[in-house]
Amino acid sequence: MAVLDRVRSSEATERVRGAAGLGLVFAAVATVVWSGSFVTSRALHDSVPPVQAAFWRWIIAIAAVAPFALRETWRQRPLIRHHLGYVALAALLGVAGYNTLVNQAGLTTPAGHMGMIMAASPVLMAVYERLGGKRLGARRLVGMGVACAGVLLLVGNGSPAPAFAAGDLWMFAAALSFASYSALLRRRPAGIGPLSFLFTTFVLGALMLAPVYGVSLAVQGGFEPTAETVGPLVYVGVFSSAVAFFVWNKAIAAIGAARAGVVYYLQPVCVAVLSFALLGEATGPVQILCMALILGGVMLGVAGRAK
Repeated sequence: MAVLDRVRSSEATERVRGAAGLGLVFAAVATVVWSGSFVTSRALHDSVPPVQAAFWRWIIAIAAVAPFALRETWRQRPLIRHHLGYVALAALLGVAGYNTLVNQAGLTTPAGHMGMIMAASPVLMAVYERLGGKRLGARRLVGMGVACAGVLLLVGNGSPAPAFAAGDLWMFAAALSFASYSALLRRRPAGIGPLSFLFTTFVLGALMLAPVYGVSLAVQGGFEPTAETVGPLVYVGVFSSAVAFFVWNKAIAAIGAARAGVVYYLQPVCVAVLSFALLGEATGPVQILCMALILGGVMLGVAGRAK
């Protein structure tokens, strides 16, 4: 019996490790895909008003997810209705709020800068988990500190005392909104499937944005649907919304917001590379040094385990 118990314990440990590894992969995929959305937000800043970009992003995302989620959502509608307050809050934070704030920041802040500031989200995620009673391992705390130092140096262009513009403040608000959404995911009611949850939050988020979208149309006018505007919207609607949110939610379920948040520190590096390649935003020695700090902190933080 003792041998059998050890075998079962070993198999359980391997399953946990496998789930954790898959969770890290999911977090990395979401992070890379979301990095592209910062570039598209910046690319659309002078052609599509922020609220209109956010609204059409979620309309496209709803169309992408609907074929896979409608049946499950209809079957779980009593449970969704029972937890409507929770689902609506998740939609407000992760759908209507976060992405609209990102688009607003893109009006005045370079894409690379946006990605750097969003790296504040993992710190907030860890704070939420600590407030929830979870202890964080020493390695993870050190890794977060190293990565955070790299982010601050990036924002300050090598100075430890960064100066923030208006767009930077919009991005800090976006970081708070996203961190709150990620922390909320750990409390998703049992029985609500990932696809039905995703689809419902997308629909509710679009409905929340609809009145503001109408005001934007009346005040700012619409935008011209060209390849330069529709292409980025399709990217953020299908990949940055439907795909990235699905795998991020899976990552949170597997490894928790704090550990997934450490992987999220990779985003400034990804955004810097993409913004240089696609938008021509400069990347100098200071940025490269700070990226090395961020990557080192990520590697150290991922290696740490929550206690």
